[in-house]
Amino acid sequence: MEDSVDATGDGGGSRNGAAFQSSTTGCCSGSGYRLFGRQVTVHQFMGGGKAADVVLWKRRRVSFGVIVVATILWLLFEQSGLPFLTICSDVLLILIVLLFIHAKYAAYRDNRHLETLPELVLSEEMVNNAAASFRVKINNVLLMAHDITLGKDFRLFFQVVVCLWLVSAIGSYFSFFTLAYIGTIFSITIPALYSKYEEHVDKYCGMIHRKFSQHYKIVDDNVISKIPRSLSKDKDT
Repeated sequence: MEDSVDATGDGGGSRNGAAFQSSTTGCCSGSGYRLFGRQVTVHQFMGGGKAADVVLWKRRRVSFGVIVVATILWLLFEQSGLPFLTICSDVLLILIVLLFIHAKYAAYRDNRHLETLPELVLSEEMVNNAAASFRVKINNVLLMAHDITLGKDFRLFFQVVVCLWLVSAIGSYFSFFTLAYIGTIFSITIPALYSKYEEHVDKYCGMIHRKFSQHYKIVDDNVISKIPRSLSKDKDT
């Protein structure tokens, strides 16, 4: 009896060990490189709310409507040649006139007053949450600027310089409204495509990240790490 119990116990232990090992290897294999170092799904990373549903095309009609409206606004601003303030004033004027005529016509046709519309009021909680979120982002930007100014993070400095140079180069070929339109189209399409082909994108981005890290390490060892030493020698002399 004891031998049989020991045999079954060893078998159960081996099965449990094999199951634990397989789950561990599965977890490790799935925990590879991910964009932005996230540990959650794309939907959760983007907030998990209605905006994330629209960006990830979980609400296809709204997402398609965003593209249509953005295209119409881009054509309106780019092809008309009118100033931004003039177009906004004209659009608001047309909307107000149409709403006023609709209200008067409905009251005259039905011989009764229109139903009262709900008041649009910003709650204190919404304002406090928006202000807190904005404060955190501003503090992060100021912290990044502080680190760049003191030269603490060369990689961050290099990334900011490259991004600003790209924006300057792209801005010389496109207008502000065209850039805003391109950004809107990218923001409504790229996250959805990334969510669909997440594994392949993370795989290739991980390869690029490793290559970039290797080249950055070479530059850091041969160039950047020698800059403070040369400065210190000049001060001593």
